[in-house]
Amino acid sequence: MVKLNKIYTRTGDGGTTGLATGPRRNKSDLRLNAIGDVDETNATLGLVRLEVDSESAMADALKRIQNDLFDLGADLATPETDEALSYEPLRIVSAQVAWLEGEIDRLNAALSPLTSFILPGGSRLASGLHMARTVCRRAERAMVALGAEEQVGKPALCYINRLSDYLFVAARHANDCGRADILWVPGKTGDFPKNTWFRAMILCQNRQMKLFMSPIGKRARSKGRNLTLGRDARSGSKCLD
Repeated sequence: MVKLNKIYTRTGDGGTTGLATGPRRNKSDLRLNAIGDVDETNATLGLVRLEVDSESAMADALKRIQNDLFDLGADLATPETDEALSYEPLRIVSAQVAWLEGEIDRLNAALSPLTSFILPGGSRLASGLHMARTVCRRAERAMVALGAEEQVGKPALCYINRLSDYLFVAARHANDCGRADILWVPGKTGDFPKNTWFRAMILCQNRQMKLFMSPIGKRARSKGRNLTLGRDARSGSKCLD
């Protein structure tokens, strides 16, 4: 049970803060950066929820996600070590990832097919969800950077990766199920580059977007795999693995 009787302690005035297990870290430490970015993602979702019908399924989903993000913060605040703890640490588990994937599939089933990348915008709700998505991506980058130096649980990394996917699909859903999406038009306001490499790159991006939304993409996400560009785009040959 968390009990806070006093908000300020002065113990952090020297630029350090304590982890759940006790050790103190510099506030610019990779682990603290990741925890802070997860917290910022959560705060952004708090603003987004002001635009959501409180009786809707999305409102319930966002409320659950905010609670899960606190679980994620607790997970990150308790570094995984070989030393036994006197309590069972709170960790993100695969069931939370699976639930998020179910929500992605449920929303995606109602969306019109994508024919291009989309610009962040549309309705106020969609814009807020896109903003949350970009903050979430930053949190993921911070967690990946941390994972290169210290151990980070795989379910935690899967969850933050899947959350940005959910926020993308939710933003499209908020734009009249994708019908009010604002499509990206390459080179619309300038001379479209003539060079073949750039054209091939755009083709690859469009194919990757279609793959992401396809049954193959669904299966890859369920296995925690990323869909990446394959081979050199300059060749104009196969663009996706």
